[in-house]
Amino acid sequence: MMMTGHMGYYILIGAIALVSSLVSGQLKRKFAHYSKIQLRNGLTGREIAEKMLADHGITDVEVISTAGQLTDHYNPVNKTVNLSEVVYNKANASAAAVAAHEVGHAVQHATAYSYLTMRSKLVPIVQVTSKMSQWVIFGGIALMASQAMGAMGQYVAIAGLVMMGAATLFSFITLPVEYDASNRALAWLKNKNMVSQEEYKGSEDALKWAARTYLVAAIGALASLLYWALQILGSRD
Repeated sequence: MMMTGHMGYYILIGAIALVSSLVSGQLKRKFAHYSKIQLRNGLTGREIAEKMLADHGITDVEVISTAGQLTDHYNPVNKTVNLSEVVYNKANASAAAVAAHEVGHAVQHATAYSYLTMRSKLVPIVQVTSKMSQWVIFGGIALMASQAMGAMGQYVAIAGLVMMGAATLFSFITLPVEYDASNRALAWLKNKNMVSQEEYKGSEDALKWAARTYLVAAIGALASLLYWALQILGSRD
């Protein structure tokens, strides 16, 4: 049973990784494409971010440059909007979309957006449990194969499921956080006439593909959880 479980799990993970890779590749192509649409107002990602922060009355968040590609993020701990170099210094539809999206998270933080608050509370738990859950499940299944330790193995495996469940919950709470940040970004870009119609469409499409990476991750996490739940709880019959 354990070998079958392992093999099925690796096939599932491989399939999810393939879909994730395809979506990620499409995201990179979209961002590269929309990076060629230069903003008529000439504002860089940094300037877009700073203007959106100011328009929302947020004065305690700093916009800084960070190394890498698609490494953009908002850090609620030190209140910084971190923009990759190609976003920070460039004035195009992709840069505008990413910069405004990350400021969307800063606005969520400033307004105590409920899903962001929940997500932040789960971070320390998931940092510990996500790395351990798979090994706890494997250990539990191994013990379940033993006549002497079968009952104990079931409890160990279920504990692993609970750990995996926390990571799955985190993935799904991340979805409204990301979609809401994009909606805030697009609404601001449109209402403040920061972009032309063509630039807006590019920004909107780029953010849609960014959101799909989180959707694939959440579906993958749920698929893994359900797979192992069936393996462990189904073995009771």
